[in-house]
Amino acid sequence: MLKDKDIREPLFSFIEEKFGKVRIIEEKQIKKSRADCMLVTEDSLIGIEIKSDADSYARLDRQIQDYNRFFDYNYVAVGPSHAKSATDHVPQWWGIITVSDRNEEEVPMVEIVRQGTPNPKREKMVKLRNQLSILWRLELNNLLEINEMPKYKQKSKDFVIHKIAEKVDVEVLKPQISNELFERDYTTIAERIAEYKEGEKKKVKRRQVKK
Repeated sequence: MLKDKDIREPLFSFIEEKFGKVRIIEEKQIKKSRADCMLVTEDSLIGIEIKSDADSYARLDRQIQDYNRFFDYNYVAVGPSHAKSATDHVPQWWGIITVSDRNEEEVPMVEIVRQGTPNPKREKMVKLRNQLSILWRLELNNLLEINEMPKYKQKSKDFVIHKIAEKVDVEVLKPQISNELFERDYTTIAERIAEYKEGEKKKVKRRQVKK
């Protein structure tokens, strides 16, 4: 019987070997669900829902809806007890990954038994705005600069997201989103936010002095 922790380590090793340049982000909140794993590739975001032998399919319908709103491709990774039933519980465009019991070398075997295909609900549900919402405001600021757009300093994050999605071609924007997530550094974000806020305060003071 494989628990969640028994699946993650061999699964992540398999992903790094299979996908080449990839970043794995765990436990990402998406709408009302939490994606067990979000893969960042050079031009796509891929969602993976893990169902260990201890898990049920009780919440899967809700999770599928949310995954489809965010990701270009989706997979379910299952332990042995769900290997045969997984196809009955996920859409046909979802890929299926099985993680089996340990082999003679005491290593769980990982296999893609059904390749994921592009989310057919992409135009309706996988809205670019949802993927942009994953980015921090500082990362959105980088996209504004790269695409030579106004900085919209006094505008909300939602306003900036809508403007970027509206003005930048999707084929240009997708790799830019991936690049920001590749470059994300969780260890320095608090420091970067503090620097950004301090810089904004100084600019406001300078404007006030000029008046």
